[in-house]
Amino acid sequence: MPTAFRPPLVAALALASLTAACASGGRGGGASLPVVSDPAPIVSGTMRPYRIAGRLYQPAEDPDYEEVGMASWYGGQHHGRATASGERFDMNALSAAHKTLPLPGLVEVTNLETGRSAVVRLNDRGPFSDGRIIDLSRAAAEEIGMLAAGVARVRVRYLGPAPRQGGAGPVRQAGHQAARSDPPRRGRGDDAIWVQAGSFSERDNARRAAERLGGDARVDDVRSGGRRLYRVLVGPWSDANAAERRRMAVVAEGFSDAMLISSDSGA
Repeated sequence: MPTAFRPPLVAALALASLTAACASGGRGGGASLPVVSDPAPIVSGTMRPYRIAGRLYQPAEDPDYEEVGMASWYGGQHHGRATASGERFDMNALSAAHKTLPLPGLVEVTNLETGRSAVVRLNDRGPFSDGRIIDLSRAAAEEIGMLAAGVARVRVRYLGPAPRQGGAGPVRQAGHQAARSDPPRRGRGDDAIWVQAGSFSERDNARRAAERLGGDARVDDVRSGGRRLYRVLVGPWSDANAAERRRMAVVAEGFSDAMLISSDSGA
């Protein structure tokens, strides 16, 4: 870990230059560091503590963050879906998921096996597999030379806030857009994982919330303490990582009490 943090330089720079700096860095070790003149605000909902698989995670701003560990990558299975920050996941963009650093933010990721580096935009939470410290988009994995291997030993260094402009951040477009596909799902009887966005006493309020959250949301009525409640459920998923990413996206939509529940809890 470095003894002093080198904060991002603040100067005028067009987004095109930022894109070029990120996409060209890294064939010989050390990506060109971007210049951010208009940093995006941190999405406050993504900085709340959360728990998954029994483990508590406490997001925090850590200007001295530098860590070595294993990276993985995710692609078409999540392409086009909302990330924890509310942005859309683009597997052809240089982006990544991290468990605790601010969203959106920039990190430099170096593949310690190939020496190749890239600056990527953090806009999602994960990975939640033991021993992995970052989950890269397909484009980011390709940029640092780990696409075929699937995992790689990397160094991750936090650079600071991501730019406000540019949507998904520094992007290197591939020649085509992959078709959107949903995460692996199971039926109600297979211990599926759901996101409960909220519980309402009025059906109309629950219906409006479900419409706001999109096509994978539904209204489910239950009895609790002798009265009828209307839960807004999103999902389901068989994969805890995918479910938690969607939960964080629901939190970013303003549903701060969103939680994960399993089908055996009545979903």
